[in-house]
Amino acid sequence: METSKSNIKLVVAGLLLAIFMAAIDNTIVATAMGTIVSKLGGFDKFIWVTSAYMITTMAGMPIFGKLSDMYGRKRFFIFGIVVFLFGSILCGFAQSIEQLSIYRAIQGIGGGALMPIAFAIIFDIFPPENRGKMTALLGAVFGAASVVGPLLGAYITQYIGWEWIFYINVPIGIVALLFIIRSYHESKQHVKQKIDWWGAATLVIAVISLMFALELGGKEYAWNSSIVISLFTSFVVFFIVFFFVELKAQEPIVPFWLFKRRLFATTQILAFLYGGTFIIMTVYIPIFVQAVYGGSATNAGLILTPMMLGSVVGSSIGGIFVAKTSYRNLMFLSVVSYFVGMFMLSTLTPETARSFLTMAMIVVGFGMGFSFSLLPTSSTHNLEPRYRGTANSTNQFLRSLGMTLGITIFGTIQNSVFTSKLTENFRGMGDASSALSNFEDPKQIFQAGVRSQIPAEILDKIVNAMSTSIAHIFYIALIPVGVAVIVVFLMGKARVQLSKLPEGEP
Repeated sequence: METSKSNIKLVVAGLLLAIFMAAIDNTIVATAMGTIVSKLGGFDKFIWVTSAYMITTMAGMPIFGKLSDMYGRKRFFIFGIVVFLFGSILCGFAQSIEQLSIYRAIQGIGGGALMPIAFAIIFDIFPPENRGKMTALLGAVFGAASVVGPLLGAYITQYIGWEWIFYINVPIGIVALLFIIRSYHESKQHVKQKIDWWGAATLVIAVISLMFALELGGKEYAWNSSIVISLFTSFVVFFIVFFFVELKAQEPIVPFWLFKRRLFATTQILAFLYGGTFIIMTVYIPIFVQAVYGGSATNAGLILTPMMLGSVVGSSIGGIFVAKTSYRNLMFLSVVSYFVGMFMLSTLTPETARSFLTMAMIVVGFGMGFSFSLLPTSSTHNLEPRYRGTANSTNQFLRSLGMTLGITIFGTIQNSVFTSKLTENFRGMGDASSALSNFEDPKQIFQAGVRSQIPAEILDKIVNAMSTSIAHIFYIALIPVGVAVIVVFLMGKARVQLSKLPEGEP
């Protein structure tokens, strides 16, 4: 039974709700972490609340993408929603930080199924000329989640209770589940194939090893400690094993012949580069507003609104014009805007006008928005339906991997520059340095109650250190964005084919 036109709107609504639920999860939880730790304890372990979710999500993406190709999208998308909701309910009942971390891992398993399969369903039910517009909608959801999440998290935590940042997923997920169950009918026959268990196992171990190494390194253990080095070694070894397993597998999780396609390979590189740089803006622009301008946490969240609006416009334009010109032409407009916006952010100082920051966010958001609609579409260009889930999951996986590496690497650089600048600014000021050492984390001085008690001369030096460190990572981010410019030129002249072509493996 094929999905009727009257039901397609309900299917899209179900997909948008499910994706919003998964996309908003990390941002809404991050806002509430202070309250959660104060209630459950375990300050030294709170990082695992986020890490557990990211590990299982990243590891699950390519696996569920492949399974949906083999056995059908609907059953695994439903599975993802159910597991995500089950994990959400468990999170609300958590009595310790360890329990919460385990339940977040369960949530992540569901999230790993939702992200890639949603895009695959879009490509299955819409013709090529309409896919760009639909992926633009999904991209707009990601942009909205980055802004709504912190605000919603702050409101729910303050006025209702931290448990409800998880319970709120239940009504959203149930509506999405009903829409998909009742309205989505797959028309394709899926042939059972041999599951690549060895590939799945080695990929999961490699990803988990990398995540643990990045989360523990420089925090719990030194980067050159035996534990961190062992984890990086485990990642390298199992990734190499995964590579060779996939070369010999009958039905590999990631068919490497896809990377022989110029468009597919360049698309995946761009997803990685965009993910690794976009994450630092969503994290550090609010910090800049709160620390340098002295805004509240709520204002820091609201300040991202221009970037979200820019990304929605960029995503929409990319979706509308994808059928009218090549992917390369549109991505060139994207990466130029992205580079200009990032350069503007790299010039931020305490004297920078808010209007300039707003304009920079609009420009950089506009450039990023194109990637939300274009990269998933170009990933599946001229691919048979049975490869679309795999292609989309690979794209989402690499974007998530880029975000994970980006926030870790740039976070380390920012912290190093901030500390170095503080030391430089307070050299020779014994009394000020002694007062500053009373803070376990110098960044807590940007809380409104503490900030007002700091002498203006000292506060100016700290603000200058924070501003310099944040502008520095935006400047460093110009390197991967510059690499993205080169990669865009290598995409070729491929464009959406409006007429139906015979399907077949290249």
